[in-house]
Amino acid sequence: MIARSFALAAILPAAALALGGAASAPEMRMKAAVAQEVPRNEALLEKLVRQNSGSLNIAGVKAVGEMMRAELEPLGFDVEWIDMTETGRAGHIVATHKGNGRGKRVLLIGHLDTVFEPDSPFTGWSREGNRATGPGVGDDKGGLVVIVATLRAMQAAGTLKSADLKVVLTGDEEKTGAPMDVARRDLIAAGKWADVALEYENLATDGTQDYATTARRSSTNWEIVTTGRTGHSSGIFNASMGYGAVFELARILDAFREKLPEPNLTFNASVVVGGTPASLDEAGVKGTAEGKTNVIPARAVARGDLRSLTPEQDARIKAAMEAIVAQHLPGTDAKMRFFEGYPSMPPTAGNRALMDQLNVVNRDLGLPEMQEMDPAKRGAADSSFVAADAVTLGGMGVAGGGAHAEGEWVDLASIPRQALRSAALITRLTAEPRQKR
Repeated sequence: MIARSFALAAILPAAALALGGAASAPEMRMKAAVAQEVPRNEALLEKLVRQNSGSLNIAGVKAVGEMMRAELEPLGFDVEWIDMTETGRAGHIVATHKGNGRGKRVLLIGHLDTVFEPDSPFTGWSREGNRATGPGVGDDKGGLVVIVATLRAMQAAGTLKSADLKVVLTGDEEKTGAPMDVARRDLIAAGKWADVALEYENLATDGTQDYATTARRSSTNWEIVTTGRTGHSSGIFNASMGYGAVFELARILDAFREKLPEPNLTFNASVVVGGTPASLDEAGVKGTAEGKTNVIPARAVARGDLRSLTPEQDARIKAAMEAIVAQHLPGTDAKMRFFEGYPSMPPTAGNRALMDQLNVVNRDLGLPEMQEMDPAKRGAADSSFVAADAVTLGGMGVAGGGAHAEGEWVDLASIPRQALRSAALITRLTAEPRQKR
């Protein structure tokens, strides 16, 4: 996998230089198509947003999947619904377009679900000028619309017919089903099929500057359970009673804070309970605890997350955390466990070369050039599951803000901009001869 990444890295810059210059005639037709279809794309976005598709809303996620099927099948895609009942989620869309078999294979990634379940007070759709507001309008329904607009622009330009493409739209990106190996089996397989993967989460922006996402950090949850001898508080710290579960947990968390920080790493203790007894629910989001001020706490529990940039950093920090946990205060014990999570998408030469190729597209089409986004400012995404097998670029969706919160919004003017970028980039990529593996 490493060798393949560097091989592609060597190919992409040469291709980018060869394709430099003015936009081609097909690309000009793409530009006209995305401009003409602005009302259609905005109507599709409103339709998608008005359908609730919280990750646990099985019927809602399926309904959005059917809306996307209706968009993809007329474009010549073989659309398959992958049922995910065994993971407790609705399922995924895997759509395949067979081209001429000669060009690079490109995977487009998005997701059908949102963080807003049916009982959320944040509902509906509103618009003021080019600002549209609604649940999941950017994350990731705006991304779904950019995918559709991209493919329709390619069809209008005559470049879709020869392109070998897959579109994978997961139904549980915001709250992934379990086991993870089943929940992401089909996405990982698509990544192994592809040469290049483009992920349509929100475009990163700062004022008028657009950013390319060449890397994302991992996201792994952890739990620490500490125990201690319980009894009258007057005996705490002595040889027979020890320090109690809460002081042991405090020692561990403070040692994390003091010893572990480094670039591109964060770790957060999100919920903590302690007492006699104390526990968290199975999901790790709600806790119960009892205790009196004159009783040494017998148990404490903390849950949090860990985000790192590379597999090597992740393994090293996990080992360091476990070593800290193992250094018990007198009269206490502690255990730590990590849960399945999202892997990292490290910055690679291949990813950066792909960004350079996108910037050639930007220059040729008169679009703003993009800078590399700091991965510490981006969350995890499904692109990380394919980054080990395909050259990957993220954040190809719409511009906006307030994701995962009431008031989430998008800049509707970013839809045609992003669709044109994608259509031209994918057309150029799929015209490049595919290298044998």
